[in-house]
Amino acid sequence: MKSEKLADLVVAALEDVKAVNIRQLDVRKLTSIADYMIVASGRSARQVRALAENVVDAARVQGIKPIGIEGMEASEWILIDLGDVIVHTMQAATREFYQLEKLWETPVAGASADPAG
Repeated sequence: MKSEKLADLVVAALEDVKAVNIRQLDVRKLTSIADYMIVASGRSARQVRALAENVVDAARVQGIKPIGIEGMEASEWILIDLGDVIVHTMQAATREFYQLEKLWETPVAGASADPAG
């Protein structure tokens, strides 16, 4: 399955279980480890786990076995490595603390990395 289709599958699986603030980041120009990084929040540890389980189930239905899954026990931050797509399901406080989107967003052309401008 192409990475774009896999990313769409992940987003749909997250939406099915009511994920909050789903962000799909195209990281192809930033790294060779993946094409897309998807970050989503859950309202509780139980929902974060349900989000991750739904993503894993949706991938397996398509014949895609995760390379790795980390954090399922605590369900504060669960990482699912699907090869070309890496998924992070997180509790809101954890997501706010680590701010993964800021680390992986592509800088806007002409924008300065220096906050002073």
